[in-house]
Amino acid sequence: MILLSKQDRDRRYDAKRAGRTRNWTCVVYPESAPNNWRDFIDELHIEWVESPLHDRDFNADGEPKKPHWHVILLYDCVKTFEQVKGLTDKLNAPIPQKCGGVKGLVRYMAHLDNPEKAQYSIGDIVGHGGVDIASLLKPSSSERYQLIAEMMDFVQEQNILEMEDLLIFARHNRFDDWFPLLCDNSAYIMGAFLKSRRHRAN
Repeated sequence: MILLSKQDRDRRYDAKRAGRTRNWTCVVYPESAPNNWRDFIDELHIEWVESPLHDRDFNADGEPKKPHWHVILLYDCVKTFEQVKGLTDKLNAPIPQKCGGVKGLVRYMAHLDNPEKAQYSIGDIVGHGGVDIASLLKPSSSERYQLIAEMMDFVQEQNILEMEDLLIFARHNRFDDWFPLLCDNSAYIMGAFLKSRRHRAN
């Protein structure tokens, strides 16, 4: 029996874990996936995210991409490539990839940070197994400040003096970004800004 040094044991352990992670992603094509492909994932009783059908994407050479869904699999514990490939094989999908950042990939599902690409509605991103899509799409601090600055510019340009008018506009026209921001934590600063404008107007 060969006894390995602690360093060798650690190396083997690290190598074994290198191919394992909790979060994986894959692409599913309607033309090749079974009709009940979602059932295969639901049977795992895990959280997972399904993008809108990407049917307006193009390759770099201008050639249309085949319609496809992006899928994020959020396992409770680490899984090997081989374990996840067992699932993607059932979906007739290409090999799975490790998911580096769940929030970033959820944003990519609607191309939120890629204005040059076809835009998809965040309302069409589907969370399965209890995934809270809204929490994954919450803006960062810097994004929140940028959105507040946009609202301030809009208020000045449109000569808005009442919070009601801003809320109604946001609800009907900026439901995905301004409206939740106003409902969650930016109403105070925007209210103070509007109050200051009313005071100055008198």
